[in-house]
Amino acid sequence: MKRLTIAAGVTICAATLVAGAVFAKPGGPHFPTSFEQLDVDGDGQITRTEMEGLRARKMESADTNGDGAISLEELEVQGAERAKDRARKVMDRLDANADGVLEPEEMKAGKRAMRLFDRVDANSDGSISEAEFDAARDRMAKRRAKAD
Repeated sequence: MKRLTIAAGVTICAATLVAGAVFAKPGGPHFPTSFEQLDVDGDGQITRTEMEGLRARKMESADTNGDGAISLEELEVQGAERAKDRARKVMDRLDANADGVLEPEEMKAGKRAMRLFDRVDANSDGSISEAEFDAARDRMAKRRAKAD
């Protein structure tokens, strides 16, 4: 029974990660997979079959040993590949002098972070109080709840 529970847990985690991989591709936070990637037959329409096919292709790519299931090791490899890709993108974006090293000057907070700071700093006093922080967190939680 314990093995069955563990196997079920791993299966659920694998399905969640594979489904997440579908939405972890470039194209934006709400539609990260491009229309062209989903419209497999190129007819200008995305069908349920095409969506299911995408999920199946993601599953196949994660299932490196071809046994029809995704093991923890396969998930770890896939996660490591995504982490390397993200790290390369961060390096490309921040490494202003292209020397392959991030210096402290290159690591300063960007415009996006400062805009976020300004939004959270509700009274514009140049600092974020615990109340402002909590209010911002609550607003974000409400937006996420609406999106779900």
